[in-house]
Amino acid sequence: MVSRLERYETKYRSLVSELDDLGFIISGSLVVRETTCGKPGCRCMGDPPQRHGPYFQWSNKVDGKTVTRRLSEAEAELYREWITNRRRMKRIIAQMEKVSAAAGEILLRGVANKA
Repeated sequence: MVSRLERYETKYRSLVSELDDLGFIISGSLVVRETTCGKPGCRCMGDPPQRHGPYFQWSNKVDGKTVTRRLSEAEAELYREWITNRRRMKRIIAQMEKVSAAAGEILLRGVANKA
């Protein structure tokens, strides 16, 4: 019969292997913007308005300041993947912490019983 501790260890190793499969990560957010220029006669001022864009932007806080970068559509796809990878990594690490806490309780009880 497999012990609870062994199940926790197996689950933990499985989570570690999920981290191995992650690609690059980056924090921040990606937005798609469409704008109006305000020039009379421009299509963005028509009825109905046809805005300019889409424009892709990534923004992030660096040393307390917001950094924004305009991206091409291809770059935006990479950033979207990296941001998704980071969110996945955070979820996996949260699960690892939960499994570690449960396994830790079992290990601590074993140490206390030996003392």
